[in-house]
Amino acid sequence: MKRTPLYSAASRSRQAAPPVPTAPTEAARRSAAPGPSPGETSAHGPREASAGAGAPRPPRGTSTRAGRWAFAGGGALVGLCVATVALLMLQPPGQRLTQKDIDKAVLHTLNTKPLPQLSTKAADIVRPSVVRVVGLSSPSDAEAKDDDEGGVGSGVVITDRGVILTNLHVVAGSRRVKVTFADGTEADAQVINVQPENDLAVLQAQKLPDDLVPATMRSTGDLRPGDRVTAVGFPFGIGPSVSHGVVSGLKREFRSPEGKQVLTNLIQFDAAANPGNSGGPLVTDEGEVVGIVTAILNPVQQRFFVGIGFAVPIENAAAGAGMHPF
Repeated sequence: MKRTPLYSAASRSRQAAPPVPTAPTEAARRSAAPGPSPGETSAHGPREASAGAGAPRPPRGTSTRAGRWAFAGGGALVGLCVATVALLMLQPPGQRLTQKDIDKAVLHTLNTKPLPQLSTKAADIVRPSVVRVVGLSSPSDAEAKDDDEGGVGSGVVITDRGVILTNLHVVAGSRRVKVTFADGTEADAQVINVQPENDLAVLQAQKLPDDLVPATMRSTGDLRPGDRVTAVGFPFGIGPSVSHGVVSGLKREFRSPEGKQVLTNLIQFDAAANPGNSGGPLVTDEGEVVGIVTAILNPVQQRFFVGIGFAVPIENAAAGAGMHPF
């Protein structure tokens, strides 16, 4: 595209050229130089011309660019100095903080108001998304009995539409599934998908609370042994309960006590987990879900935690819910 200048060459040529100042002649300087009035004398007698009187002077009313910048810069520097002095004079001497004062204040705050634990922060973030999951043998409340509850476990909400991840063994064989949300809302839920190879079940709640908060999921691609993790769920039906630990290993295998199933690519962790934690989230310090708690390893027949738990990576669980891998 052809650009048109603001002024064409012809219009510029028609503009009057600015006058070029010329040095005054010697005669003009002599006639222009003011002489002493009659009878005017200095301390040393009649006033004489200064040594620099013969040097050419710029026309009256003009100045050089360097002079203008020097004047402006000097004025700004003086103004800055004046402003600084004024601020120092206005600030009471007792309120001037030193590094020692700052260190003392920080130490006092840490001693009187300790920072919350990372596990506390993680649990607070994910707790609104954790649900209690119960498998029922009766098809309705009217037919429910005292011993109606079968499997009791945990789950985590992953979408605002009420999609919930849990373990398959929590709801397997149940004629009805009931979930209880963080605010106490109870609802029936349908099993909409299963992953037997990962012991996962995907639920859809039939009724949702008004303030439903889905959990944030995070890829396990950068998860490493030693990373801190927190498990939130309902061990033995009590909860939500919180336990904290670290990732002990990755890509582990687990064989069910009956020997009928082998789970692979599991996250091994040492946060306490017990029956009822199954299906609950395993989260990072930021409260982001990296796994679904699914099993504990115990060399004896009693079902209690001895320091080794396993979780299905969230990538596998998300795929079971029809969500794209991270």
